[in-house]
Amino acid sequence: MLKFYFNGSPNPTKVALYLEESGLPYEPVKIDTRKGEQFTPEFLKINPNAKVPAIDDGGTIVFDSNAILLYLAEKTGKFLPAANVRGEMLSWLMFVATGVGPYSGQAVHFKHFAPKDQNHDYAHNRYQYETDRHYKILDGHLEGRRYMVGDSYSIVDMALWGWARMVPFKLGDDAFARYPNVKRLVDEISARPAAARAIALKDKFTFKAEMDDEARANMFRHMTTKVA
Repeated sequence: MLKFYFNGSPNPTKVALYLEESGLPYEPVKIDTRKGEQFTPEFLKINPNAKVPAIDDGGTIVFDSNAILLYLAEKTGKFLPAANVRGEMLSWLMFVATGVGPYSGQAVHFKHFAPKDQNHDYAHNRYQYETDRHYKILDGHLEGRRYMVGDSYSIVDMALWGWARMVPFKLGDDAFARYPNVKRLVDEISARPAAARAIALKDKFTFKAEMDDEARANMFRHMTTKVA
C-alpha cells in the first residue's frame, strides 16, 4: 500500500486531497516536524531534503507535493487535464510550485515566526508584495473560468487550494476580498467531502502543538547556524 508521509501543513494537505478524491488506498505516516522527525535517517532515505510530503508507492519514492500530484494523476488517469492542454497544465502547476508555494511560505514566516526583536521590514514587505502579486495573477486567470485549466477540476486546482485556503493567515483577515475568483474556487473545493477528510487527517494523530524553543530549532535551523 502507498505510504504517505505528511503533517497538517499546506503542501501535504493538497496531496491528502488528491488521495481522498481519487480513492487510492494509502497508509498515512505522520512526520512531526516540530519534533524534528524529518531529520531521522529513516525519513532522509525517503526525502533527503527533509520535508513533507513524500510518498513510497511500492518502492517508487516521490517527494515535493506538485511532483506527487503529477505522478499520481499520470498513474491513475484521474484529475489530469486533457492532453491538448498539457502545456497549460504544466505551466500553472509549476507557477504554484515555484511561485505561490515558496512566496506564501516566506510570507507566513516573516509575518508570524521571524524573531520580533529584529527588523524584518524589508523581507516582510517583499514577501507580502510577491504573494499578493501571485494571487492577483491567479485571480485574473480565473476571471470567467470555473477551474484553473480546461473545463474540469484537476491537480492544478488542488495544488492551488493547498496554499490559497490559507490566504488570510498569510496576508491578513480581509485579503480574500482582493481575490474574489480565487476565493470562489477555494470555497468550491473546500465544500467537497474529500477536502474535509484531507484537512481532518492530521486530527487522527498527535502532533506537537507548541512553537517552543525545540520546535523553532527543528523548523528554522538557520536561526542557530550562520552560513554567511
